[in-house]
Formats: sequence, structure tokens, C-alpha cells
Amino acid sequence: MSDSLFDVPGDGPVTQTGPASGAPASAPLAVRMRPAALDEVVGQQHLLKPNSPLRRLVEGSGAASVILYGPPGTGKTTLASLISHATGRRFEALSALSAGVKEVRAVIETARQGLLRGQQTVLFIDEVHRFSKTQQDALLAAVENRVVLLVAATTENPSFSVVAPLLSRSLILQLQPLTPENIAEVVRRAVADPRGLGGAVEVGDDAVDLIVQLSAGDARRALTALEVAAEAAAAADGRVTVDIVEQSLDKAAVRYDRDGDQHYDVVSAFIKSVRGSDVDAALHYLARMLVAGEDPRFIARRLMILASEDIGMADPTALPIAVAAAQTVQLIGMPEAQLTLAHATVHLATAAKSNAVTTALGAAMNDVRNGKAGQVPAHLRDGHYSGAAQLGNAVGYVYSHDHPDGVVPQQYPPDELVGVDYYRPTGRGAEREIGGRLERLRAIIRKRR
Repeated sequence: MSDSLFDVPGDGPVTQTGPASGAPASAPLAVRMRPAALDEVVGQQHLLKPNSPLRRLVEGSGAASVILYGPPGTGKTTLASLISHATGRRFEALSALSAGVKEVRAVIETARQGLLRGQQTVLFIDEVHRFSKTQQDALLAAVENRVVLLVAATTENPSFSVVAPLLSRSLILQLQPLTPENIAEVVRRAVADPRGLGGAVEVGDDAVDLIVQLSAGDARRALTALEVAAEAAAAADGRVTVDIVEQSLDKAAVRYDRDGDQHYDVVSAFIKSVRGSDVDAALHYLARMLVAGEDPRFIARRLMILASEDIGMADPTALPIAVAAAQTVQLIGMPEAQLTLAHATVHLATAAKSNAVTTALGAAMNDVRNGKAGQVPAHLRDGHYSGAAQLGNAVGYVYSHDHPDGVVPQQYPPDELVGVDYYRPTGRGAEREIGGRLERLRAIIRKRR
């Protein structure tokens, strides 16, 4: 149901040989409420269908190592423990925050000795993405030879954080964020269950709804919020209300890891919302980044890139506004600069969009890479040196400013590219006017009437 529910004080590995025993009453509520059986697991039904790889592992018939990938508080550690309990497997737990290669090798050697006695070991590694390449490589032989059944948990995309040989030896199972209904079920179960609060306090529906909202899909966070509120309620009239929940928590922690997978997910959603002209969603993701302490210079850089790539000439003011926002961030800093970032976000989200310049440059560069880079026409070549005229360079060039309209018929591209149209303006924003003018310019330059 939540991550790190089986953590034991100390840096050494955790060993279990049988079903989980009841946690002491002094243990955190999230620890006491850990599922002891598969039917207590809330959510992740897409992974627990009959005969699915994960269900076979939990029921003791599966033998493949797995990497459980998903947000905090969705059940990765719980599932690892349930797998270890199947058919009495031995359970070893390592945290990537404290274990090194030495500890990994020690666990593998102990598992090898246990295998000689017919006992299989489940090795659970929490936050495996924090293991170095050397640490991960130390696992390869043991995983491949099934000396250990590896169950690794990570909040980051394993494709980027786990070495390829280990990925190829494991099943990748992605856990989904728990739904509000899932979290509400977890909270209500904890209120009534003897392992939890045992009905000692009463929790109103509105208080449950608030805890669900604050949890952001993280069961452990929900149970922690419930526990703190219940302690406050027990000292009063025994009823957990919205006011008590609000008083017990300063604010909901924003689930956003500046160094992890969610960092890139939120930034990606921010850029795609601005590109898609959803100003409200864009402001939401901007707020998430700001509250989480994201570097405002990073946000400003992304806005400048977007202004060029996705707005371009449809709104020629977009890039100057993004640049001004970046300069303001540098000059005044936070928190004042957050309003400037909001101004830029709103302008860029509501601006007309065009990737015509991006597409035009890409097509031109592709032609160059494919060899379409012929000789510069002689009349356009540099003529500012002795002997240029004898070579025909700059001869016949027509100075456009000598013409009343400033545009004259003349060949500018190499012969191979005459008549090629790279830039195709859209009918949106300022490009609507540019499109009509461009047709007239091309007609004059290319002598089309």
C-alpha cells in the first residue's frame, strides 16, 4: 500500500523468513496497516489479474525478477513483501541510500548458502535508481542464475536509471497512482481496523475527502495525515474534522522531485499545456514547479525555447517577452519573479501558435545534409577583393534598395533549390498577413506575375 512500510531502524539488511508479524502499537500507522495478504492490496488491479506475472510471484509460482516502477505510496514495497512471504521465501531488504557493493555481495553470498539448503531468497532493493552502475552490475550474475529473486522499486523510469543488462533480466511492472477512491478506502480501513485506529476516533466524510486531496495519490502520506489528525482529535472530542486536519498539517507537500522522473513529467506537461493553449493547465504546472522550489531560470529557458519552436512568427512578440522574463528572473530573483514567469506563461499560452519556422529550418537542414548545397550564384558572391570581377563574382548583382519597392527579380538560392518553398506560414496570428505578403514577394523574386 505504500513505500518503505517495512523499513527497520539501522543500515543493515532486513531478513524475514515467514509471514509478516504484527507491527507494534508504537509503529507508525502506515506500518501497522501494511497489507498482510493480496486481497488487502488497494489498487494496481491491472497488475494483479489472474495468472498475471505479478500475481504468480505473490502466489509463489513465479520465478522472474521484477522492477516495480511507480510514484511514491502506490504499493511497491508492500508487493515486494508479499512476494517474499510466498511459500516461505527468505526476505532481504537493502536501501540504495545506505548499501554499497560490499553489502550487496554479502547478501548474495548468504542467498547462495540458503539456496544450497533449498531456501530461495527475495532481495528487495528500494530506490534502485540510486544504485551506481557498479552496484547494479554486482547483481547481474545472481539475478541471471536465480541465486536471488530480485524485486526492485523505483520512482524513476527504469529505462533511464537502471543498467540495460539488469533491465533485460527483469520484468518491468508500472504501478499507477492510487485513485481518490483507493485512498479513501485506505483511510477508512485504517480508522476501523484494530491494527490501525480501531475506531478510537470518528472521521467525518469531509475530513476523509480533505485527507484524500492532500495525499495526491500517496497512501503513506494519507495515513500519516490521518495519524497526526487522530492524535489531535484524541486530545479533544475524538472527532477528526476538516479544521483538525488543516491545523495538523502546515500544507500538503507537493509531489515533485527536482532530480527525478516526476520533474521531467511536470515540465513536459507544462510545455505541452502552453503549446496546446491551455492557459489554466499551464498555470497549474507552473505553480507546482514554483512551490516545489524549481529553479526559475530553468523555467525561463524552457519558455524561450517554446517561444521559438511553437509560436515563432505567428506572434513575433512572444520571444521578446520570454527573453524579458528570463532577464527579469536574473535581475530581481524570487519570489517576485514568479509573477513575471506567470505573465510570460499566460502570453505564450494564449498566443497564436505556429511551428512553420521550426519545420522550415528542419527541412532546409535536411536538404543540406543530403547534399543539396550547390554553388552560390556568381552574382551573389563576394566581390570585395582584387580579381573578383575577372572570376565573374558579384557581376550582375541587383541592389534591391535601388528599386522603389525594395524587391527585385533575382536568383538567390543555388540552381538545385530554385523554386523550393521551405517556409510555409500558417493562417494563424501574424502569419496570416505574412503568408499573403510572402506570396507576392516570391512572385516578384521568381518573376511570377
